[in-house]
Amino acid sequence: MRLVPIEWCRPGMRLAKKVFNEEGLVLLAEHVELTQRMVERLALYGIPHLYIEDERTDDVVIRDAITVETRRMAMGVIRTNFKRVMLDSLPRRAAYQPYMGKSFMEALRMIIDDLSENPGAMIMLTDISITDMYLYQHSLNVCIYATMLGLADGYSKNDLTMLGLGALLHDIGKTKLPTDILKKPGRLLDSEFETMKRHTEYGYRLLKDEPNIPLLSAHCALQHHERLDGSGYPRGIRGEEIHDFAKWIGLVDSYDAMTTNRVYRAAMLPHQAMEVLYTGADSLYEKSKVEHFRDRVAIYPLGATVTLNTGETGVVVDVNSQFAQRPIVRILEDQEGQTLKEPYEIDLSTHLSVIVTGIGNVQVAEPIKFT
Repeated sequence: MRLVPIEWCRPGMRLAKKVFNEEGLVLLAEHVELTQRMVERLALYGIPHLYIEDERTDDVVIRDAITVETRRMAMGVIRTNFKRVMLDSLPRRAAYQPYMGKSFMEALRMIIDDLSENPGAMIMLTDISITDMYLYQHSLNVCIYATMLGLADGYSKNDLTMLGLGALLHDIGKTKLPTDILKKPGRLLDSEFETMKRHTEYGYRLLKDEPNIPLLSAHCALQHHERLDGSGYPRGIRGEEIHDFAKWIGLVDSYDAMTTNRVYRAAMLPHQAMEVLYTGADSLYEKSKVEHFRDRVAIYPLGATVTLNTGETGVVVDVNSQFAQRPIVRILEDQEGQTLKEPYEIDLSTHLSVIVTGIGNVQVAEPIKFT
């Protein structure tokens, strides 16, 4: 399979991976043949790319981070409980029962079980979803990123639970914000941004007394926008005043937000988002955490179409865990754009003069330098 920009998708191509709706249910299954109407509708929904079957890359198998069943269950729990909070106007203790915490704990248990099957894997979220609510998918993504990092670091079960729940619920306070601010297609006014910032405090208040939700997880909701240099919110605390879990969640929250389509901008490519994180290393984020995340996340996802400085085009077929920015590429087209009868592979970790200059239909302005 290969990852193809939606602009390149044509009728007759077949899906190699499922497309999900906002509830985590399968909307389009594997092997479905695309029609022009399907392509247009997916583009309208903001889907930037699709995994497409290609016999030249049919040996590229991309394992989802979590199973379809876990995804459906987690998305259902997030959607049901977030909507309940969103619609509720009663005093908190009258409105809530311990069930919210229990349902999120069960969802997290399933996520941890799935991720534990391959704790050393590079982090690469490959699920493609149609959703009108970015909040649900983002909450799940941040949980997966944070939990995988915790597993790779050998966190205890208790710490992993607190980190995972904090990540899953870090943005629950946004359910108390006006929809016109959450979905505004342009830059927020200063007054609107001040309202937006309150979601951290709202989230803390919603979670701090909730049965089955650890208090530290509530503090993750409160602190995930705090930054090392004191430039964050809501309290402008610095350095060691910010809990380590909140630092991790703040880092992956920023990364996922940058690499996801939003109403006001297109998604960045993974390498572009990583460069932004490096720009903020030691001022916004701990450099050691940025470096650790870099070493765990697949900068160039499996199946991605890349252009090299040699002029050749190929598909990423493997990731070098020690050199995430230098994958193994199967060359499919020569410098003239002609299809090769016999594709061949090049390992960029051993061919240091060869670099990626484009991903899909996007050009890389400069060689990526993570130092």
